[in-house]
Amino acid sequence: MKHITVIGGGFAGLTAAITAAEAGARVTLHEAHHTLGGRARTAEGPYRTNEGPHALYDRGPHWTWLHQRGLIGPLAQLPPLEATRFRIHHRGALRRTPPLGFVRQTLRKAEQAPVDVDFLTWATGIAGPETARAAAHYSAVALFHHDPGALSARFVQERLHRAASLPPEAKYIRGGWGLLIERMADRAWNLGVRIETSSRLDTLPVADGPVVVATALSSAARLLGDPGLTWESGRTVLFDLALRTRKGDPFVVSDLDAPGWVERFTAQDASLAPAGRQLIQAQLPIGPDETKADGVAHAERLLDLAFPGWRERTVWRREALSQGRTGAVDRPGTTWRDRPAIDRGDGVYLVGDQVAAPGVLSEVSFTSAVEAVSLALKATRLDLKHA
Repeated sequence: MKHITVIGGGFAGLTAAITAAEAGARVTLHEAHHTLGGRARTAEGPYRTNEGPHALYDRGPHWTWLHQRGLIGPLAQLPPLEATRFRIHHRGALRRTPPLGFVRQTLRKAEQAPVDVDFLTWATGIAGPETARAAAHYSAVALFHHDPGALSARFVQERLHRAASLPPEAKYIRGGWGLLIERMADRAWNLGVRIETSSRLDTLPVADGPVVVATALSSAARLLGDPGLTWESGRTVLFDLALRTRKGDPFVVSDLDAPGWVERFTAQDASLAPAGRQLIQAQLPIGPDETKADGVAHAERLLDLAFPGWRERTVWRREALSQGRTGAVDRPGTTWRDRPAIDRGDGVYLVGDQVAAPGVLSEVSFTSAVEAVSLALKATRLDLKHA
C-alpha cells in the first residue's frame, strides 16, 4: 500500500483522497482551515450561502461518480410556477423572452465553434451583433468573467450550450454544497483516509510517496516555489441578500446588457433560509479597473427593476470580491490542454479548476483529481517494478 499525501480539503482534494483510498493507497489529507470544503463550503447560520452559485451538471463525469457512491443526496426541486419567473434584462427592461436567435445560438455544440477566434466575432458572423452580445453575457453565469465575448469561441460556447440547456442540466444540492462535502468526508473516513484539519503546510512535506496539491493556483505557486504557475480567471462581486418574502418575486434575472446574474435560491430550496425569508445570491463580473462598489451598484440596479421594495425588505446582506478563484478562462488560441500541467514531476501532482483538465467549473477539479491519482499510482507501480 503506497502512501499518498493530499494538500487541500476542498472538492478536488476530497475527490483525490477518495479515489486513491479506493485504489488501496494509504492517504493523509491536510486542510489549512478548521473545516473541509474550500470554495464548496456552505456558510453556517440562518442563511446557508455558498461562495457563489454551486451547481452539478448532470451530464458531466463527476455526476456519475458521485451518484455511484451515493454522495449526491437529495436535490433541490424547482416548482413549475417558479420556473415561469425567469426574467431577462435586455435593452434596459425586464423581459420574459431573450432576443431572436438567442435560443438557436445556445443549441450549437462546442465542437462547432473555433478555438482560435473570440466568441463575439464568431457568434456575430452567425447570429448578428445583438444576439452575439446577449449570448456572451448570458454565458457569464458559468464563466464569472467581465468580457466573455473576448474569450475563445470554443470555450464560451461549451458553457453557453450547457448553461442554457433544456431541461436544465444544472442541479443543486438541497441544503447547500456543504452537505455534499460532509458526505464525501464521511466516505473518506470510512476508507481509512487520515484527515488533518487546521494543518497548514508552507512547504511541500517530506513524503514517502506522491503528493497531490489541491489548493487554489496562487497557493500552489507559493507552495511549489513556482511564480510562473498562473492562469487567467474571473473577477466577480458576490452579493448575498435575505429579504422578507413577497409573492411574485422572480426566480432568476439574467442580465444580457452586461454580464450579471441574480438568483433567488429559496425558490427551489426553502431550507436555505428561515421561514418567511428569501435568500438571493448574485454574481456580477467586473473588469480589472472596476471596484467591488461597481459590482454592488450593478446588482442594486437589477434588484430595483425586479424586486419591488427590496431595500425595505432586506434583513441581511453580504458583499465579497472573488478574484482568481472562479475557474480558468481560455483566450483565443488556447484550450484546457494549455493550462498548468497536472504532473509537476518528482511525484508532485496539481489539481483544481485552473489546470489542464476538461470540463465545466467543478468538473475540471474532479477530472484533474482523478487523473492525478491515476498518474501517481501508475508511477508508483513503475517504481516498484524497477526496484
